[in-house]
Amino acid sequence: MKKDILSEIIANKRFEIDFQKQSISLEQLQESVDLTLPTRSMKQALSNSTTGIIAEFKRRSPSKGWINESAAPEVVIPQYEKAGASALSILTDEKFFGGTMRDIRTARPLTHLPIIRKDFIVDSYQLYQARIIGADAVLLIAAALEVNKCRELAAQAHELGLEVLLEIHHEEELKYINKDIDMVGVNNRNLGTFHTDTANSFRLAELLPEDKVLVSESGISQPETVQKLRLAGFSGFLMGETFMKNENPGNALKEFITSL
Repeated sequence: MKKDILSEIIANKRFEIDFQKQSISLEQLQESVDLTLPTRSMKQALSNSTTGIIAEFKRRSPSKGWINESAAPEVVIPQYEKAGASALSILTDEKFFGGTMRDIRTARPLTHLPIIRKDFIVDSYQLYQARIIGADAVLLIAAALEVNKCRELAAQAHELGLEVLLEIHHEEELKYINKDIDMVGVNNRNLGTFHTDTANSFRLAELLPEDKVLVSESGISQPETVQKLRLAGFSGFLMGETFMKNENPGNALKEFITSL
């Protein structure tokens, strides 16, 4: 994603949150969180899995436009689970990715798999939303946050029983890793040029802490790439477009896992 696109997304996100707070205050959200509801561990699901595929539900992206405009979570999510996904990633950004929080609400009762809310999280308000709609984990993007803010959000996520996947793109962002980060994701898509290259994961693999679950994100389309990444220390592989561009994303995932 181009830097200016990232800035545009973040600016829009802050505007959205301010707007949402006008109808439902942070205090109201805090009151409606039920911390007794169980969450599922994505970290554990990936560690225990032989494939580690985090199948993503995504309708569009800023770089590709619409990928699967009419995709419905009630159709795709059960397909993903049946096909052998280890975990699920659901986009909830509406303007740039065509997702909504409703997609997670819809998916939650239909699957036993852990769900990560994939969005541009910049405010603790979004963590409460994530817990209320039934997410088990949240994505924090280093490029979208100050180091201290990232630390604060990760700690708050843990207080709410949510796991944290930190997304980094280059070695300067290693300083964002802290005790409240459960999984470290390397995004293979360059934020400046849109160029996707899985070499980024291999490059950063040896610099990443061994006590964290490692996830490779974006640009993975070949089973051989997953096999090589696994040997490099990764146990999670976030894949969306490869499956979502098909009429039946579940079938595409099944075929991919079979060839693994």
